[in-house]
Amino acid sequence: MKLSKALRLSKAPIVAVVGAGGKTIALFTLAIELAPSIITTTTHFGEWQVNQSDGHIVVKPGAKLPNIPGDRVVVVTGEKENDRFGGVDAGQLNELRDLAGSREVPFFIESDGARQRPLKAPASHEPVVPDFANTVIVVAGLKGMNNPLGEEHVHRPELFSQISGLEIGKNVTVDALGRVLMHPSGGLKNIPIHARKVALFNQADTSELQSQGKLLAEKILPAYDAVVIASLEATDKSHPARRRIHAVHEQIAGIILAAGGSHRFGQPKQLLDFHGKPFVRVIAEKALAAGLSPVIVVTGSHADEVEQAVDGLPVQTVHNPEWEAGQSTTIRKGISSLPANCGGAVFLLSDQPQITIEVIRSLVVLHSQDLPAVLAPFVNDKRANPVLFDRETFYDLQKLNGEQGGRAIFSKFSPTYMEWADDRLLMDVDTPEDYHRLLESENEF
Repeated sequence: MKLSKALRLSKAPIVAVVGAGGKTIALFTLAIELAPSIITTTTHFGEWQVNQSDGHIVVKPGAKLPNIPGDRVVVVTGEKENDRFGGVDAGQLNELRDLAGSREVPFFIESDGARQRPLKAPASHEPVVPDFANTVIVVAGLKGMNNPLGEEHVHRPELFSQISGLEIGKNVTVDALGRVLMHPSGGLKNIPIHARKVALFNQADTSELQSQGKLLAEKILPAYDAVVIASLEATDKSHPARRRIHAVHEQIAGIILAAGGSHRFGQPKQLLDFHGKPFVRVIAEKALAAGLSPVIVVTGSHADEVEQAVDGLPVQTVHNPEWEAGQSTTIRKGISSLPANCGGAVFLLSDQPQITIEVIRSLVVLHSQDLPAVLAPFVNDKRANPVLFDRETFYDLQKLNGEQGGRAIFSKFSPTYMEWADDRLLMDVDTPEDYHRLLESENEF
């Protein structure tokens, strides 16, 4: 998976990169993937860094921009001092933004310095993030984890200590780094309020660091739109295989389709008893236990009873007054209720309380590794439920009509399948006989 896909960058994003442990690697990786593109800095670039581009243009303070090629990766900096090139001034930064916008190409701004350390805490004058950035990538090098808090591994360790509460000399922990990344004077400092915030954990080169990265992602995700765990070792075009994305952690919602009238069955299936609880409550509890958030219950027929069935659970109930017009209206209602930063949604049917927490979790984990558009269990050579739909599909799901379900978009988004050995996922309850078979099958487990 490309880094640009993992970060879900738009066609022509304006991206500021801050932090430590791989900012420049990430920046040039993205610029090359999305070429042509324009790169600049509000701080400085090392002489060895600008050589990774197709072209380097130096501008004097206050000068108008010269002609900038529009067919390659171009770095624009200020003048050279010692072995480093300074940043452009505010007027030139705005000119570059306007130029990138007119050409509809990406614009990348390195907005921080870290003296080649894997971790840092920002000083009072940094990061210098332009207010027009629509994405800010906060980089942290996981090689700084499990090492003593000091100059060798952390830029400005005293500030890091103040923010994290970790004593100088103590090993950097998940909790300590998490506190820095979530602090308004740490990782969240100077990020424009409208910008999408993504944490990039680089240098996740061992299974231990990848595991710690996952724990860290779970800790900070409420403050970020996404967390990407990666190993970005190469900074030129000749070693793409050394750029590996291990996982993309995002908010994955659960949408329980509980609006149907159950006319064929003869009574509301959402409210049938399953081990002493209504179907819909059992499903909601499993969705919550699997870590889905938010969990949205879309009601229609028997709305009051369904809401009462999930009363006391941390779920959101949304009423679909058009439920009789078909399942598409319930799907659309669920999608429209999702938060903007949601990375995907698992659709759960209200007549399948036998689904397991494990299958939901497995779908989320597998989705994090490559962001497939549609992901479903595959049982005995048959597609089963539940199905995870990536946010890439949301626009098309909103265009469904009548009785169309999610499978109507499979011609555009070919499903990825996850082999699963549980026949119960193939069962649904359409008739009283199906219900009795379901209960009998549960007695076998």
